[in-house]
Amino acid sequence: MNRYTSFLLLLGTLLSQVALGQIQKPAKWTYTFSKAQVKAGETVDLIFTATIDPAWYLYSSDFDPDLGPILTSFDLKGHPSYEKVGKLQAIKPKKKYDDVWRGDVTYFTGKGEFRQTIRVLKENPVIKGTSDYQTCTLNNGLCVPGGEDFEFPGLKVVAAASGVAPIKQDAIDAATGAAVATRAPAAPTTEPASTPTGIAPVDTAPVDAATSSAQDSNASLRSAPTLESTPQGTSGSTPAASDSLLTFALAAFLAGLVALLTPCVFPIIPMTVSFFTKQQGGKGKAFIYGISIILIYTLIGTLVSRINGPAFANFVSTHWLPNVLFFAIFFVFGLAFLGLFEIVLPSSFVNKIDAQSDRGGLAGIFFMAFTLVLVSFSCTGPIVGSLLVASAGGEVVKPIVGMVAFSSAFAIPFTVFALFPQWLKSLPKSGGWLNTVKVVLGFLELALALKFLSIADQVYHWRILDREVYLAFWIVIFGMLGFYLLGKIRTPHDSPVERLSVPRILLAIVTLTFVVYMLPGMWGAPLKALSGYLPPQTTQDFSMARSTSAESTPLAEVPKHAELFKLPHGLQGFFDYEQALAYARQVNKPVFIDFTGHGCVNCREMEARVWSEAPVLQRLREDYVVVALYVDDKTELPEADWYTSSYDNKVKKTIGAQNGDLQIVRYNNNAQPHYCLVDHEGGLLVPPINYDLNAENFAKFLDSGKAAFRQQ
Repeated sequence: MNRYTSFLLLLGTLLSQVALGQIQKPAKWTYTFSKAQVKAGETVDLIFTATIDPAWYLYSSDFDPDLGPILTSFDLKGHPSYEKVGKLQAIKPKKKYDDVWRGDVTYFTGKGEFRQTIRVLKENPVIKGTSDYQTCTLNNGLCVPGGEDFEFPGLKVVAAASGVAPIKQDAIDAATGAAVATRAPAAPTTEPASTPTGIAPVDTAPVDAATSSAQDSNASLRSAPTLESTPQGTSGSTPAASDSLLTFALAAFLAGLVALLTPCVFPIIPMTVSFFTKQQGGKGKAFIYGISIILIYTLIGTLVSRINGPAFANFVSTHWLPNVLFFAIFFVFGLAFLGLFEIVLPSSFVNKIDAQSDRGGLAGIFFMAFTLVLVSFSCTGPIVGSLLVASAGGEVVKPIVGMVAFSSAFAIPFTVFALFPQWLKSLPKSGGWLNTVKVVLGFLELALALKFLSIADQVYHWRILDREVYLAFWIVIFGMLGFYLLGKIRTPHDSPVERLSVPRILLAIVTLTFVVYMLPGMWGAPLKALSGYLPPQTTQDFSMARSTSAESTPLAEVPKHAELFKLPHGLQGFFDYEQALAYARQVNKPVFIDFTGHGCVNCREMEARVWSEAPVLQRLREDYVVVALYVDDKTELPEADWYTSSYDNKVKKTIGAQNGDLQIVRYNNNAQPHYCLVDHEGGLLVPPINYDLNAENFAKFLDSGKAAFRQQ
């Protein structure tokens, strides 16, 4: 009966289209790979994405084929260059009971996505086929059958590295019914039995661990150490990187506004604006003046980006020299803002530039802007320097974006007040409050300087800035800032504080509240809001939280490098890959690999916010052998353990270099944090995941790995 009904509906649809004189195609398809490059013998997902017209829906592939509707299917033509692995997966379809077909159907609105895993066997794989599907309208019940030829071109295939353990695909397929495997579809969303009118488009972006970020990774990666070369197909997230860049640009813009409130800049604004308003065509000249300021600072950012480059990232992120240098720069800038001395450029150089501003025309205006940049350097230099240091981790675009954002904010008032000179009357008068802005910035510079010293301290195990020492510095610095805002402390250039303004009181309240929040951290409180910026809790000598929490069962053998590393939350585990695999064979458990780094902010956040949750911590303690592999550690191994990498032909001498090489060569990834669940031979049980602060997702990830391990 259902087959007969289906035939009549399709026939009616075709006749109606002929009568209307048009052919409808409500689903448009695109065909992409889950990664741009693979090695021969590795797997990759073919991604079929449908963009569905409004008021239409597309039937999925995962309901009873005997109901009647045409299920979406993709017939791949066989070719010796690849082989299919597993079945077609529909990613997050909706589900409902259909009165017409008298059964449950799954479908997509807005966008639909299907994935088919293949194993690439040769270079230049030929991946072609035909599709078959059915779409229906929500308005009048008309349905349209569809189908087309498709092809997946452009996949780059490289030779397989020796010794790479293949993914246990049979285990993955067996585990797809587990809680949530990162490449398996989520359970469909069940809806009441009704016509799907007004159904919102489905968010079809899957949690695909093979292509997700360390959300920067960019950031972050915006903060994790980056290796010297990024292999294709590694985890990376363009949206996350964009978010990180946008956040940095916003911070730079705000820094430009703050720079305007310093004693070197604020008094110059009325004088400069008056100069332009008294000249013929002054408004246009003021506009050129503002553009010149932006060009000068952008040139500085461009020079920094050219000096750096991606290969510079790992050195800047982890080596002691740049981090100690950045610490010294921030420390000196902080002392300058506090009034100990002024950072000024040679007067002869400034005078030469100032003389060029008398030339007139566009060149004269440009050199006027250049003179402003130089004269205000004692106040803006530390801010500009701090922004450039923050973007110096091998970035090419970030320094340029930072300087454009900073200089745009810096140039705005000189242009706006020239266009609307009457607004000058609304500016507050110069006074002691300008120096207050400088002093507040000085305290902040001192606090931020400690972060760079802390990174070098952790990577090289100096044990100078353990967590409680770091916290003690921050508590004192921000405590003094709070008392300064209350007028209890004065610096050399401060005026006496006769009464407190409301904004000053509010800032003091916020600052001292922050101090009170940090105080419990001296006794081991996790301080999750600061977890990415503090040294790990394992560096703290005394912790009440650690002394009262249950720890994992002690290991039967002493882990290598246990004198250098510790796992958080009392977890017992290893810091050497081979030792962890060998121990896992003894206890018959899967292995949880944590590719991490001392300077990785997102790693510390994951440990503090996700690992600490009871469902996750229990699974790590009971179900896995945990191994933490630091990719940025500089501890040199005995010469007998050195080897030359097949990836970059460089000798790997340190713990970090060998762990980073392992992550690239064996697991085709170089982002941190990066979490792999593997069997006793190091083969992946399920696709890895990266930065995700959802503890429930992380627990399901661990469950899927355990289920896959049991199926072997």
